[in-house]
Amino acid sequence: MLLLPVWITMLAGFLPVVGMEPMTEGKSDPGQSPYMESPNSNCSHLTLKLEFSSKVVEHEYIVAFTGYFSAKARSLYISSALRNARDGALEWHIVPRENPASDFPSDFDLVHIRQASPSSLLTLEDHPYIKRVTPQRKVFRSLKYIPSPETAASCNTTDKMQKWQSSRPFRRTSLSLASGFWHSTGRHSSRRLLRAIPRHVAQILQADVLWQMGHTGSGVKVAVFDTGLSEKHPHFKNVKERTNWTNEKTLDDGLGHGTFVAGVIASMRECQGFAPDSELHIFRVFTNNQVSYTSWFLDAFNYAILKKIDVLNLSIGGPDFMDHPFVDKVWELTANRVIMVSAIGNDGPLYGTLNNPADQMDVIGVGGIDFEDNIARFSSRGMTTWELPGGYGRLKPDIVTYGSGVRGSGMKEGCRSLSGTSVASPVVAGAVTLLASTVLNRELVNPASMKQALIASARRLPGVNMFEQGHGKLDLIRAYQILNSYQPQASLSPSYIDLTECPYMWPYCSQPIYYGGMPTIVNVTILNGMGVTGRILDKPIWQPYLPQNGDYIDVAVSYSSVLWPWAGYLAVSISVGKKAASWEGIAQGHIMVTVASPAENDSEVEGELTSTVKLPIKVKIVQTPPRSKRVLWDQYHNLRYPPGYFPRDNLRMKNDPLDWNGDHIHTNFRDMYQHLRSMGYFVEVLGAPITCFDASQYGTLLMVDSEEEYFPEEITKLRRDIDNGLSLIIFSDWYNTSVMRKVKFYDENTRQWWMPDTGGANVPALNDLISVWGMAFSDGLYEGDFTLADHDMYYASGCSIARFPEDGIVIAKNLKDQGLEVLKQETTVVENVPILGLYQTPSDGGGRIVLYGDSNCLDDSHRQKECFWLLDALLQYTSYSMTPPSLSHSHSRMQPPTGTEHPMPQRLEGNHLYRYSKVLEANLGNPKPRPLPACPHLSWAKPQPLNETAPSNLWKHQKLLSVDLDKVALPNVRSYRPQVRPLSPGESGAWDIPGGIMPGRYNQEVGQTIPVFAFLGAMVVLSFFVVQLTKARSKPKRRKPRIKRPTYLQQTTSGKTPTV
Repeated sequence: MLLLPVWITMLAGFLPVVGMEPMTEGKSDPGQSPYMESPNSNCSHLTLKLEFSSKVVEHEYIVAFTGYFSAKARSLYISSALRNARDGALEWHIVPRENPASDFPSDFDLVHIRQASPSSLLTLEDHPYIKRVTPQRKVFRSLKYIPSPETAASCNTTDKMQKWQSSRPFRRTSLSLASGFWHSTGRHSSRRLLRAIPRHVAQILQADVLWQMGHTGSGVKVAVFDTGLSEKHPHFKNVKERTNWTNEKTLDDGLGHGTFVAGVIASMRECQGFAPDSELHIFRVFTNNQVSYTSWFLDAFNYAILKKIDVLNLSIGGPDFMDHPFVDKVWELTANRVIMVSAIGNDGPLYGTLNNPADQMDVIGVGGIDFEDNIARFSSRGMTTWELPGGYGRLKPDIVTYGSGVRGSGMKEGCRSLSGTSVASPVVAGAVTLLASTVLNRELVNPASMKQALIASARRLPGVNMFEQGHGKLDLIRAYQILNSYQPQASLSPSYIDLTECPYMWPYCSQPIYYGGMPTIVNVTILNGMGVTGRILDKPIWQPYLPQNGDYIDVAVSYSSVLWPWAGYLAVSISVGKKAASWEGIAQGHIMVTVASPAENDSEVEGELTSTVKLPIKVKIVQTPPRSKRVLWDQYHNLRYPPGYFPRDNLRMKNDPLDWNGDHIHTNFRDMYQHLRSMGYFVEVLGAPITCFDASQYGTLLMVDSEEEYFPEEITKLRRDIDNGLSLIIFSDWYNTSVMRKVKFYDENTRQWWMPDTGGANVPALNDLISVWGMAFSDGLYEGDFTLADHDMYYASGCSIARFPEDGIVIAKNLKDQGLEVLKQETTVVENVPILGLYQTPSDGGGRIVLYGDSNCLDDSHRQKECFWLLDALLQYTSYSMTPPSLSHSHSRMQPPTGTEHPMPQRLEGNHLYRYSKVLEANLGNPKPRPLPACPHLSWAKPQPLNETAPSNLWKHQKLLSVDLDKVALPNVRSYRPQVRPLSPGESGAWDIPGGIMPGRYNQEVGQTIPVFAFLGAMVVLSFFVVQLTKARSKPKRRKPRIKRPTYLQQTTSGKTPTV
């Protein structure tokens, strides 16, 4: 999320970046606009690249309280707590915060504590009114506007170029790489519109239908947290308040991003927004240098609650879902009925790249599509990674909408086009604002009911899975119909579980279930539209359909004890019963869940409101596969950011130094998983210690990029399992303490170095695991291209094999010493680096062990050359004892190393891995292992069988209760559509309405002239008929057929209906 603790700037320059062009660095003057504009242009079409990072601020701490207190009371509490620390050398003071919220009670203070010891911070947290103490963080955002190569398609008169260059290197590319607005007319059309006048996104989503009904966002307060807005921007008529939360003395937008976002939501002319009559509240939380602080956001959030904001757009995000002050405040916002809409992130197409806060259950997370309804390449994909390793991620994004080539307001005037999920987010925020204004009883509108309406009305995109599109594409009109017939209720996301429905239900549909397999976990979100808090009554009920073999599956359910705010989880574990061990077929059933919420004070219902929802389940069961075809993926020993600093496996990738994608087969190892499934292997996930699985069921245990330590009991059990026939494949990565010190982060404020907690992998722990067989990895660090078995390979920051049994097979290659390059900037080629080892254990019926020193060829994050063919060959060896001839007879085969050539890696002295480890705990001296935890135990639900037929189509069968779309009639309106023709040179971009002004209340002069013209027109028509009648009477009479008298219809119009 915003608080991606790269606390810091990475030490630049120690390695050249592969595949990146050098960037000209420059600094933006806070008082100068970072744009270069042509004064005659009113439209531009740009690609926006956006980056977030943050770092800890020296000696500053956010002290969060248990409630809202006055400044005097907060000061007394802090003084009292620090007096108890009894530290005479302690110097502290409360940092003053000059902003609009400073006059009101607050739930936090910013405290400057010099030479703060851990004991003094703990003393602070011991105070009964202090909830938490966390470091203050400084947030950086980097924007770069790049002219699109397709500007002529949507901005035919553009000659404006806008550009910004950061003085900091970009860590991640965030927004779109291509922002073309007009594309082919269909998903696979061979004909294209060559030139056309662009339509605004609000019209494409049919906002004009609601406008003509008189709904334009009136009475809804919408907040934009961004870079501000100029006071006299011509696109906005109803800016209620502009507030500045930064340390700059200006309210204006010096970058243009905040203006663009506000325009998509509420612009009234040219590039029209969704809700032009809404109350705009502009929160300037970023400086012109694109810097912010956590405390600025917390104060601004408190002020938004105080102002009773209805909708809040937050086009920021990052991977730090464990930044407690920010996450807690988002929960508090939504608990106060603020509907938060946030961008899901721009780190696609990689899976497991969701950003916070959009990945929270109470927030509407928005992904991006282009105007051909294709998922935008930049849009982040699910699943959430909060729940790993023991559970499974939730369904996100919630919804997708247009985020590529969207037109919005320019910084001073005119329009421009931008792309990215930070563009898609205000599209949904504007739609939500417009929808909220259509509901007469505003008490029905809350974060849960609005999300329920959006996801229930969304249009599913064909051929796209749920972790790409969520519930589908935003459908504004269907959402209006649902919201205006809505009754408070609970619902589920997803609303059903169908493990046979591909591709939407990927990855669940990609592998059938069978007896003896790891339970399939589906993490369902419960949305509670009845109230901010709720609970599940009794226990969920499992009801299998007997005609559909539902009694062949077992179901276990765990769930949130309290649903707050507005949501909770329902974790469903599905397993196959023993009687289906040799059976194949489809099994179905459903889970019944009843949710209760306290009635509101002004509600007519007393006591509790209840809502019962049904979760249909459909699975495909196959016979248990043979042991040789079953691969177990070790998830338990993979660690990721947050919370610790776990570096990337490829040191060349300096622009993205953190390992934060979860290292799961359905996130950054998705392609590897898909390949194994295509080869006929069944891949299961181990989310518990090695002591918690039956090794006799599996042919191979696959460990890739492991960062965690191992319990002594795990080491003992693995040795026993391999003696009994289990095989082991390990893909390691680099670990070198000198390099780890070199690639540390420097915090400029604290002037402290932050060390990695491991290398690319935890090689010392892996060596402990395999030492019993005389094996070990080295602390060497190598890279380079080579050929193996006629396949081109790339070794990316891998380690070598330091010791291997003499009767094993070892493959060596010539590689560059990357460690020497990092430490001394010298390039040396090392001959015969042992990188691959294959070994058959000597015990009777024993398994096989394979070591390879680099995992980047399997990892989707930065893979340059895949090695799936090698994994196939290694699985043939471990599963069937078939040694690949291309390896056993390779000219690269060498004598196994004995361990004397290279030193064994030692753990980094003073590392903090114990803070984030599930295995280690803090101890005086060196950390020691915790007690081995108990293995997960599932409590299977007692079935209540139903002798009835299950529904055939689970998706269409599901809908919100008490919602009848036929009851909500839409007006018979004919929305305006612009003619398809190119703009003439110099023609205004405000093509859709004369003068670029929306009629009605937006232009009072135009509105006042309408009755005059209407009266004159009526007089002309009346005069015409009087003349005709006079002529008819003056002519001689003759017989003629009777003519029916014409009937004149009077057309009524609404003064506040925009004509678009």
